[in-house]
Amino acid sequence: MAQANKKLHELTIREAGELLKDGDLSPVELTQAFFNRIDQTEDRLHSFITLLQDRAMGEARKSEAEIRSGNYKGPMHGIPIVLKDLYDTAGIRTTSGSQVDFDRVPTTDSTATSRLADAGAVLLGKVTMHEFALGGPDWTTPFEPACNPWNLNHITGGSSSGTASAVASGQAMGGLGSCTGGSIRGPASLCGIVGLKPTYGRVSRAGVVTLSWSQDHVGPLTYTVEDSAYMLQAIAGHDPKDPTSSRAVVPDYSISLREDIKGKVFGLPRHYFFDEDPSVDAETVAVVEKAVAELESLGAKIEEIELPSLDYIRAANTIIMVCEAYAFHEPNLKSRPQEFGEIVRARFRIGGMLSAGDYLQAQRCRQWSKREFAEALQKVDFFVTPTMTQPAAAFEGYDPIATIQGKSFTAPFNVTGLPAISVPCGFTQSGLPVGMQIAGKAFDEPGVIQAAYSYQQHARWYEQRPNI
Repeated sequence: MAQANKKLHELTIREAGELLKDGDLSPVELTQAFFNRIDQTEDRLHSFITLLQDRAMGEARKSEAEIRSGNYKGPMHGIPIVLKDLYDTAGIRTTSGSQVDFDRVPTTDSTATSRLADAGAVLLGKVTMHEFALGGPDWTTPFEPACNPWNLNHITGGSSSGTASAVASGQAMGGLGSCTGGSIRGPASLCGIVGLKPTYGRVSRAGVVTLSWSQDHVGPLTYTVEDSAYMLQAIAGHDPKDPTSSRAVVPDYSISLREDIKGKVFGLPRHYFFDEDPSVDAETVAVVEKAVAELESLGAKIEEIELPSLDYIRAANTIIMVCEAYAFHEPNLKSRPQEFGEIVRARFRIGGMLSAGDYLQAQRCRQWSKREFAEALQKVDFFVTPTMTQPAAAFEGYDPIATIQGKSFTAPFNVTGLPAISVPCGFTQSGLPVGMQIAGKAFDEPGVIQAAYSYQQHARWYEQRPNI
């Protein structure tokens, strides 16, 4: 068996699920192994805001009894996971990484929280994030920034920083992040794991603290593509509590876990993503170029395409984001400004200085991009790009302004709402992970998952783990 020589915290969800289903592993034993791992590493990683050991062990005992009685619920049953600390959890504080919500205790679960619980997942705790999903790492907030398991002196990326750190280091088998400009795929890329942003509306955002309601997405971070597919299966589907959630039928994503991309056409937007640019790391692009060549060796067709709206899409994403964030946070920004961290306070206030005309022009650019991307996807099956412009930055000398300047390789798929996944594709010479991004047609998560899985099974970068 592939997992024979692995420690329990190194198992994937698929591997652990097979053992749990067959009765060869107890959810109690598995959950305890992850708390042992947290004990060994948390003082260096700072992944968690709230640990829920007593509750989690109770959930594990319940899962054990259910599985023994023949009531196995599926691949997430008994699996230890974490939630970014903007998912409402009834009776458990949900801080959004901010002093503003430091003592906020919701009375109900978010829809995604309750759906994972219904699938039998075991919640280990709530994890670190950039304040209100935008501003960080910021030492003027109450919580220590999470560290990158591949190099503790480097950031994990944001805003789903703690989810990425916990999963990459083996503190959890999977976790949920949120993504408005790249906050699932970015941390996944920088931490060498998989991050899946579904189509806008595929997963309910009810009970998830808003950053930018027209661009926010909910999705999983895991070690493998199949594990992300299992988590997405548990949380996807229409929710009347979220007026933007889609009624489209949710397919069985496990059917997509097969290796076959022969004849599939991958659109390569060399302009913007692969051209030389001061804000883009040449080594990162070179690693992805090699991965693209491997897709071609697997039978895919690579076709260069032009997407002129890319030159404006980062600005549209930022303007829409800060305007909508300001509208949401305006009361607290006016009455309790001192409780926001310096970075997020400054960024949110920009939204208050922009005009309705600025916002509407950004939305016009958005509609242009959506039309342009949809037209391109009539000629190609997927887009393939680097996930990030740079590898993980060092904490020392970190410049928060630089993160909102230059290009963004993830924002285009928040603006357009298309499904996109980051899959590990190699490392820089200094040992920092690099991710490749694959995006597809609206609601074609099955195609995106299959493409990423085909590459993953060939390249097998997920087999490498950080030494921590």
